[in-house]
Amino acid sequence: MIPGLLILLLFQGLGELMSQGLDLPLPGPVVGLLLLLAALALRRGQLPEPLAPVAAGLTAHLGLLFIPASVGVISFLPELKAIALPLFITLLGSVALTIAATAWVAHRLSRRRED
Repeated sequence: MIPGLLILLLFQGLGELMSQGLDLPLPGPVVGLLLLLAALALRRGQLPEPLAPVAAGLTAHLGLLFIPASVGVISFLPELKAIALPLFITLLGSVALTIAATAWVAHRLSRRRED
């Protein structure tokens, strides 16, 4: 498990270096995740053996990552109530656009696969 965590930390560190060094508008961990995604794509989605237990452990406890967001929502509940209608409309619109975009991409990819 330690080698897998080391791989993740190396990608995060590389992302931090690139984000700071290139003055990117993205946080370092996001850049690191994008680099990890690119590395995994080059391996054709085949997960390296050291990353498998780390990935399983992180996804098993993924719910814990929502606790800080939930506390933030509760902390700002009065402010959120004040903008509830615009927030609801925005969330509904973004969900509809996401579903439409996903359906469009899936349709295009399925047509490409048939050709």
